[in-house]
Amino acid sequence: MEITGIFKYLYELLQSTGLPQVLVDIIALASAAVMIFGVLAVIALFLVWWERKVSAHIQQRFGPMRTGWHGWRQTIADAVKLLQKEDITPSTVDRPVFFWAPVIAFVAAFMVYVTIPFGDGLIVSDLNIGILFIIAITTFTIISLLMAGWGSNNKYALLGGMRSAAQVVSYEVPMVVSVLAVIVFAGSLSMVDIVQSQAKIYKWYFFRLPFGPIAFFTYIIAATAETNRTPFDLPEAEQELVAGFNVEYSGMKFAMFFLAEFVNMFTVSAIGATLFFGGWQGPLLPSWVWFLVKTFALVFVLMWFRWTYPRLRVDQLMEFSWKFLLPVSFANLILAGWMKYSGWFNW
Repeated sequence: MEITGIFKYLYELLQSTGLPQVLVDIIALASAAVMIFGVLAVIALFLVWWERKVSAHIQQRFGPMRTGWHGWRQTIADAVKLLQKEDITPSTVDRPVFFWAPVIAFVAAFMVYVTIPFGDGLIVSDLNIGILFIIAITTFTIISLLMAGWGSNNKYALLGGMRSAAQVVSYEVPMVVSVLAVIVFAGSLSMVDIVQSQAKIYKWYFFRLPFGPIAFFTYIIAATAETNRTPFDLPEAEQELVAGFNVEYSGMKFAMFFLAEFVNMFTVSAIGATLFFGGWQGPLLPSWVWFLVKTFALVFVLMWFRWTYPRLRVDQLMEFSWKFLLPVSFANLILAGWMKYSGWFNW
């Protein structure tokens, strides 16, 4: 295990105490987990407030304004309300499946951040298969949504879970292929190596014409579908499914799904910023500031999508993935390989 940055300092400090190595590893990883959870909890609360304000401006209305500056305390009040709500479990559900579904969704959203670099040295573990680890872990989201739909013993929840599985599987393929186009140029699966290969602005993979913009737009469209965001929010189409796979959940179990959704939105934006826009690279400002600026810019794009485009029909959604996005992503991967090994833009 390679621990870098502030985590390396903590690791070496624990080793100097003379504790057994196993205990040092456990405490170091637990401390890293607590720090990441704290950061993600604050980010999720901010994104809830920010989405309300973005939607309010797009729709030309005020949004929450009465509790704190521009309603910032409203989000905290909502979080406290969810924590205090009664956790109701319907009598007919499959209890083990029903219980573990939100836990798996939350843990999968949380584990991704083991290999996402927040800045120069701000990474828990620089795995040499970092992006592959991220793709593998995010696949557990499909399992959690299927578990929620099946375990709820509710036809609306089951339909929402099945829709979600079909959608995520369909759009995961073009998303992974678009990521492969970047890996071909970077020559590494390590997230840190990918960032370091974009040391200058003109080396950002978004600017590697023509494959870069195509790979990015393919990625951002597929990522929008992966996170069940409008116009691809079929799994929880309220008019049809009464909120879909999470319709039977309340209290903290519902909050875990809700938190995982916003964390996943930040996750796909962070991956996009790392792969296509140089990650933490940038002049003057600290590296973590550049990372957050780029990531929140992509989060804003996802919010902009939600409050601009109408929801697609399920047949339109599936056809768009298999008949358009997938062929484009494979053709772009072939183009990226040709550009790399022909020496075109191979700096």
